[in-house]
Amino acid sequence: MVKRRFPRPSELAPLMKFKTPTLNAKKRRLDAALTIADLRAIAQRRTPKAPFDYTEGAAEAELSLARAREAFRDIQFNPAILRDVSTVDTGWDVLGKRAELPFGIAPTGFTRMMQTEGEVAGASAAAAAGIPFSLSTMGTTSIEGVRDAAPDGRNWFQLYMWKDREKSMQLVDRAAAAGFDTLLVTVDVPVAGARLRDKRNGFSIPPALTVGTIVNAIPRPWWWWDFLTTEPLDFASLSSWDGTVAELLDFMFDPTVTYDDLAWIKEQWPGKLVVKGVQTLDDAKKLTDLGVDGITLSNHGGRQLDRAPIPFHLLPEVARQVGHHTEVHIDTGIMSGADIVASVALGARFTLIGRAYLYGLMAGGRAGVDRAIEILRGEIVRTMKLLGVTSLEELTPDHVTQLQRLVPLR
Repeated sequence: MVKRRFPRPSELAPLMKFKTPTLNAKKRRLDAALTIADLRAIAQRRTPKAPFDYTEGAAEAELSLARAREAFRDIQFNPAILRDVSTVDTGWDVLGKRAELPFGIAPTGFTRMMQTEGEVAGASAAAAAGIPFSLSTMGTTSIEGVRDAAPDGRNWFQLYMWKDREKSMQLVDRAAAAGFDTLLVTVDVPVAGARLRDKRNGFSIPPALTVGTIVNAIPRPWWWWDFLTTEPLDFASLSSWDGTVAELLDFMFDPTVTYDDLAWIKEQWPGKLVVKGVQTLDDAKKLTDLGVDGITLSNHGGRQLDRAPIPFHLLPEVARQVGHHTEVHIDTGIMSGADIVASVALGARFTLIGRAYLYGLMAGGRAGVDRAIEILRGEIVRTMKLLGVTSLEELTPDHVTQLQRLVPLR
């Protein structure tokens, strides 16, 4: 039998210390988010369906995105023990300049549709964290607006080559004049992918007020208040558009772009040039021979060709064969700091986050982006320490085993 007694007041006192409540609702909800998945849940509650689905969704059956995330889950870390990991350095040089973390913010289109602070929040948060920010051709803040938001930041410009070459190069010239140091040329968009969620939602620029959108907005009045009481969308690349997203993409993308066009762009751009959307080893080799400064293994977040190659599966072989000649970057499916550490271990010099950043933005504007970066930084540091490494240079392929569910039939 257990002997019971009444507790003494002195024993109860330590248990009666209540946590001081946080009155700021935004801080309270962001502090409660411990993972990017937590930020996603907050974002979904606060954002209307059409812009949330634009962020969340991918092409057709969304298999490419699901497989990319599955590839990161299907890894085994191989830690070393009895190492002094009291301090960890999470930064190194990326394209000739130091990045304090091995990830940056990917270019995302229509960002102010997700939350009105948009690219300004992303650029300023990235600058504060010492990491690059990428402005999309389809961004909703001007090149000069991003420069003004982060004058001391490291800003990159992502280029879709338009059918109108002159207008494309005017954007490139503006980016150079604004001090952007890297051009990301995205090459996996000869046409727009079939993003079925957007079609079903009737996602348009500007958003159309229909019975469905009004009903969906009722529990999210703060989103509409923000949208209607702030400046109209100002695109990085064009003054206005009145139509669906798919119509805009098909109007702008050029299916005739070739390696010759890329070489021509390289001659025009004074800074570093990275080609984004590489999905085969053969193309990685051709681009290396062309002399680009970096390649980004990417299937566009699963938003273009469904069933496309999984970038994380391509990474080890591409890094082995061209990594000594050009920087290898990677995106698609990254949702944690552990994903980033695994990518670096397998040869990536840098990673880009898109949805992870946008979930933070939708959850809380600039403060939400700061929280997303903070979560990823903490996960990177913890994973490195548990692996027994104190710097990114110490990470090697021996630290990661890729477990593979999808094995090609021969």
